[in-house]
Amino acid sequence: MGHPPGAFGGRRGGGGRRPYRGARKFIRALPPLIILGGVLFDLLTPATYTAAPLFSAAPLIAAPFFSTLTTLLTGIAAVLASEGLHLYNRTFSDIPSLTETLTVLTVSALALLVNRVVLRSGERLASARVIAETAQKAVLPMPAERIGGLQCAARYEAAQADAFIGGDLFAVQETPYGVRMVLGDVRGKGLDAVEAVAVVIGAFREAAEQERTLEGVVQRLERALAREGTRRDGLDAFEGFTTAVLAEIPHGDGGSTFGGFVRLVNRGHPPPLMLYADGRLDTLEPGEPALPLGMGDLAAWPDRAEGRPYPPGATLLFYTDGLSEARNAEGVFYDPGERLAGRIFPGPEELLDALVDDVRLHTGGGSTDDMALLAVSRPAAGQPERRRTMPVVPPGGPGEPRGEPGRGPDRGPDRRPDQGPGHRP
Repeated sequence: MGHPPGAFGGRRGGGGRRPYRGARKFIRALPPLIILGGVLFDLLTPATYTAAPLFSAAPLIAAPFFSTLTTLLTGIAAVLASEGLHLYNRTFSDIPSLTETLTVLTVSALALLVNRVVLRSGERLASARVIAETAQKAVLPMPAERIGGLQCAARYEAAQADAFIGGDLFAVQETPYGVRMVLGDVRGKGLDAVEAVAVVIGAFREAAEQERTLEGVVQRLERALAREGTRRDGLDAFEGFTTAVLAEIPHGDGGSTFGGFVRLVNRGHPPPLMLYADGRLDTLEPGEPALPLGMGDLAAWPDRAEGRPYPPGATLLFYTDGLSEARNAEGVFYDPGERLAGRIFPGPEELLDALVDDVRLHTGGGSTDDMALLAVSRPAAGQPERRRTMPVVPPGGPGEPRGEPGRGPDRGPDRRPDQGPGHRP
């Protein structure tokens, strides 16, 4: 499902910033307005009243928002305004006037110090963001758009503002045995969870190339987490268990084409969804429940990969519980199966774009957990590049109906923009 300019994602990048632009303009105008207000206050009030607090406030307000030069010029302007008024009132040599001037001068010097501290903190924050983004690309790289003839798309939506990576993970890799992929969720938060993600992704990359079966890949991940837990004196010292679903799309008889099925091993993870080309949807529940990875000491039984049909034109959607446990204001969980049933999308990118926007509509923009999404489509022969779809939010915003006034497209007059992405074919 594509998004025209003005849809939810576009509005956030455009009109959604207008309030901030207005706030910036107001802040930029505030220091000179305060100095001007101090001058008027001094001229219009008796001599016993002083505008020194206003003159002192101007450089302090400029310090966290402007450059050092602008802060310095604001302080100079405040001192000159104070001195000019003393000359005008012929109180230049009075002790209170000298005290006021000294106060404004001292506060201006402190404002310069504050400005330098803020600028250095901003530089460190920018450096930390670059490091975090680099770490994300190293630990959790985005898959290519096409892998082994399949179309792929992935998203990582962090619940914490300005966070880049947490405990969710995904990886897609072409191997001699087909395209293999994993999507999982590590217990816990913070750096320990990130380290666990690195362990799981590293073990998967190696095992996916070497193990002949998907079950063998799963067991390699299990052993990798067990080794890391032992190295750290037990699983309680390491974010050791990970819910995960692994998939393998084997090559067909031609070697470069794919057979009509996918193998899955689910270790305590939300079941993936299969979206067919005609809008039908299946939830790929595991035939036998299994414990998450890293909990092999509690119970052990052989992993068994389950084959499911994967016809041309179908899309596999993997997700973490950050999607299925996203709540709205009434505490209702987001149900991806219900929201996506009957909808069609041009490709995996459009599917994830629509899904992320729809979750934001459902939750009102807030989320308490990270969310990882992975969509893999098997193109059909002669499949059109794009299909007719509708945006999650109409170009005029959430309150504006789609199509003709008073009537949504194909769904009647009571079709709301928060009733799910896409449309029924």
